[in-house]
Order: sequence, then C-alpha cells, then structure tokens
Amino acid sequence: MNKIKKFLAVAPVMAQQIKPIPKSGAGFDTLLNITFPSLISGLITLLLIAVALVFFFILVMGGLKWVTSEGDEKKVGAARAQITNGLIGLAIVFAAFAITRLIQAIFGVDIIGGFTPPTVY
Repeated sequence: MNKIKKFLAVAPVMAQQIKPIPKSGAGFDTLLNITFPSLISGLITLLLIAVALVFFFILVMGGLKWVTSEGDEKKVGAARAQITNGLIGLAIVFAAFAITRLIQAIFGVDIIGGFTPPTVY
C-alpha cells in the first residue's frame, strides 16, 4: 500500500488543451444552405439506399431459409420464391437508380445530388 501512495504522489499529470467554445452557428453553415430541391434529392437517395438494403436482406434470408429447409419441398419452394422476390426488388431499385442517372444525363436535372456509387479503383 505504501508503494501505491508513493507512485500516486509522483505520477505525471497530463493536461488537456481546452478548445474555445465556437461562435453561435459555427458548424451549422451547411444546414443554412438547405433548399427544397436538395432536401428532396437527399430523401430520394436515402430511400434508394434503404430499399436496396431491405431487398438485399430479403435475398439473404431466402438463402438461409433454403439452406435450413432440410429438403422439404414446401420450404424449398418458399425460399426460392423469396430469393426470386429479393432479386426482382434489387433489379427494380438498380433500374430506378439507372433511370435517375439517365434523366440527369439527358436533361441535366440532378435528382440524386452528390451521390456517387462505389467504384472498383
């Protein structure tokens, strides 16, 4: 116990730099520049991503159902139908994304503002 008291008595103390309090509105400048079209664009982008994730998980769940069907024809049929529905849903979402990009290229209307799909490199 005596060693611990000695250690605590000479332990180095680290000071943390205190950041100044930002002025009112600092950091929220992008919120001041929100327009109705940019809000709609953001909602469409969010909706496309959310729906794509939902259909992807439907596809994965159908695959898991197929694996755990134990050879039962009814369960295999239900799993195959779920996988088909997931693939159709993903195809519709990606077609909607392609159509919005086509509208942007032809008419110059930026429906999905600032969203770029991931690339390989």
